[in-house]
Amino acid sequence: MMKNAGVSQTWRALYQAALFETDKQKQPSCIDETERALIRRARELFASPGDNDQEAQAIDDALYAIRALRSCLQLNTRGSEAA
Repeated sequence: MMKNAGVSQTWRALYQAALFETDKQKQPSCIDETERALIRRARELFASPGDNDQEAQAIDDALYAIRALRSCLQLNTRGSEAA
């Protein structure tokens, strides 16, 4: 159980770091690392027995948000290049 708590905190910490990263050069790699951690954890939950519904839903929400963030950053990058 403690191992799962640590893994859960890992993706959550990466997620928060990605959301609040202000360095435009670091944002893409931070988002990529977070997405990989979220997908890895989702796969672990899928393969493990037990009631993981709350964390699985939190991961789904975080994946949606991190992908939306990536899209916004890509739009902003394209927009600034055109200006």
